[in-house]
Amino acid sequence: MSKVNRNIRGLVFAAALSLASAANAGEVVVVMAAGATAPSKDVIANVYLGRSTELKPMDLPESNPARQYFYKKATDRDAAQVKAVWSRITFTGQGKPPKELADAAAVKKAVAADPKAIGYILKADVDSTVKVILSLE
Repeated sequence: MSKVNRNIRGLVFAAALSLASAANAGEVVVVMAAGATAPSKDVIANVYLGRSTELKPMDLPESNPARQYFYKKATDRDAAQVKAVWSRITFTGQGKPPKELADAAAVKKAVAADPKAIGYILKADVDSTVKVILSLE
């Protein structure tokens, strides 16, 4: 591979990384505004890793950069590792992966309608229908 091609690939990678970082600044975990007490980060990780069924996890699409950021910050795993965990859980019939919703508005709507639901969105998307329980900055 030529030096020019390596430089271009490096620049593209750096740009994509900085866009993903900028897009994820200020991500938060939310529950219903009138929801129960805030679970700990460990409880949230357990819910999103299939170890706990006390809450119903809501997920953004795989293509959303916030998903990768959330999993890294909340579970200390990347999205691919979490997907592998859920593949095993689903294959063995021990559970279903988090419900995937189209965007932050859909996550807010689902969380606002169900006291057992939990989701993650950008801080800028928070409104009075949901309650922030954890900031992942």
